[in-house]
Amino acid sequence: GTTNGYPLDIQVERLMVESPPSEINRELLFRLLPKLNYDAVKQAAQQLSPHVPEGGLPELPEELPPLPTDDVKNSEWDQALTATLHKVLFDIHLMDGILKCPATGREFPVKDSIPNMILHADEI
Repeated sequence: GTTNGYPLDIQVERLMVESPPSEINRELLFRLLPKLNYDAVKQAAQQLSPHVPEGGLPELPEELPPLPTDDVKNSEWDQALTATLHKVLFDIHLMDGILKCPATGREFPVKDSIPNMILHADEI
């Protein structure tokens, strides 16, 4: 086993981007963000960006700004950042590719958006 196999590196063969994009649900997004590892989200966005049509994704900031605590629907929190994070989390789908463990180099294939993460007998 490994203790440092996260986040997995993403190698894209085929990507799907929702078009038109899904409606932004700010309440859901702001409830979800504190539960996520922002550095992993940022890394995933960087790895996916070259494969996103129309110039990729805007670069995410080094650190996530403080989230609004009340009235999230009417918050003045950065609209462009809200849209980018929503797109990364909800509108971009890895259809085919590889998820690679940074510690072991083990590659997990993704086919039709389903990752095969079953270990071989000698890896258990």
